[in-house]
Amino acid sequence: MAGRRAHLILALACACLVAGCRVSSSRAQGGQAAKTAGQPGADAGAGQQVSGDAVRIGIGVAETSNVALLGQEEVIGARIAEQILNEPPDRGVNGRPVRLLFQDTGGDEIGAINSFQALINEGVVGIVGPTLSQQAFAADTRADAAGVPVLGPSNTAKGIPQIGKFIARVSAGVDVVAPLAVEQALKLNPAIERVAVAFAQNDAFSASETKIFQATVKKKGLDLAIVQRFQTSDTDFTSQVTNIVGSRPQLVIVSGLAADGGNLVRQLRELGYKGLVIGGNGLNTTNVMPVCGRFCDGILIAQAYSPAVDNPMNKKFVDAYAKQTGRQQPPQFTAQTFAGVQVFVDALRRLDKTKRLESMDLKTLRSALNDTVLSGTYETPLGTIGFDPEGEIKQQKFYVAQIKMEPGGRAGRFELLN
Repeated sequence: MAGRRAHLILALACACLVAGCRVSSSRAQGGQAAKTAGQPGADAGAGQQVSGDAVRIGIGVAETSNVALLGQEEVIGARIAEQILNEPPDRGVNGRPVRLLFQDTGGDEIGAINSFQALINEGVVGIVGPTLSQQAFAADTRADAAGVPVLGPSNTAKGIPQIGKFIARVSAGVDVVAPLAVEQALKLNPAIERVAVAFAQNDAFSASETKIFQATVKKKGLDLAIVQRFQTSDTDFTSQVTNIVGSRPQLVIVSGLAADGGNLVRQLRELGYKGLVIGGNGLNTTNVMPVCGRFCDGILIAQAYSPAVDNPMNKKFVDAYAKQTGRQQPPQFTAQTFAGVQVFVDALRRLDKTKRLESMDLKTLRSALNDTVLSGTYETPLGTIGFDPEGEIKQQKFYVAQIKMEPGGRAGRFELLN
């Protein structure tokens, strides 16, 4: 019964997502078409002159599969960035329009590799993507070998910037963000002693994140009562939640994606668990709310974005998001993808003022853009950000939010606690 109910919940969530996003985009199709693209070499773009036409930036994120609950938020962020950054006074890159090329990576590594190769062959100057850290470990190596800069919008696993010279991220590492949620849980309930952990063992990020959570639990002197594993494709968590409830925890920490993680939380509450729940970064999306409904209420999630960030770019972003979606709170993944596009465009504007883009071939431009990205400071919806020499984001402030569901459990919001 629990399995059939979870299947229905997941189907309804996906249907709600497709109906509610209202994202239209023209793209070179990924998947099968991308498989014919061919693997780019280290000389990719050499001798290929940059024209005076639009500057092309690639967006390679998951628009389909069980990861679409996250990837569709990233598409929205990219589209809003394209709109705002092409407006006066700068009109793109000093008068040259910015054009985004989209590739659907799906939810696996092969899809990400194929999509990145297709974008590289389309002549993009840089790529924002992919959605998952697991995809990044596979696809980023191809971009790095081709000398194409990549900005990861949601790749928070340990080791992402170290993949190569051309790889950076606008998503803070899990080792920085995850412990904040545990600290907040202890503020809400200082009597917490026993903790249960569940994670998606087939997802590289979740496997990385749970290590940080488990280390934090032990560092705080808490009892790690039980660790349960699941797959991102699972819908029936009867075994895991029975074991968790039987361990009598006062805190449960879930590292997974929106669909599987949301269903696990729902089934955990249905079985009678009353304590606090921490959701990992994969649950950091309003798209988890249709999955677990009223049972989402109270989930704690550490975040790298707040809609209340007080700078002109965030105000433009929040206003544009509200107009496009009808919702008032942009999610973190939407803000981070916006920031990724903005960083590329701001860096291109600076580069163009020192050396005209059309004076370089594509290979030279990609390399110069990478150096310019890493050397800059940017006022984004995330606040002021920069990068260390390896491409790790330098960000000033982080947050912890708690999901508050409206009566009836059909909609909710993230309420900041700090």
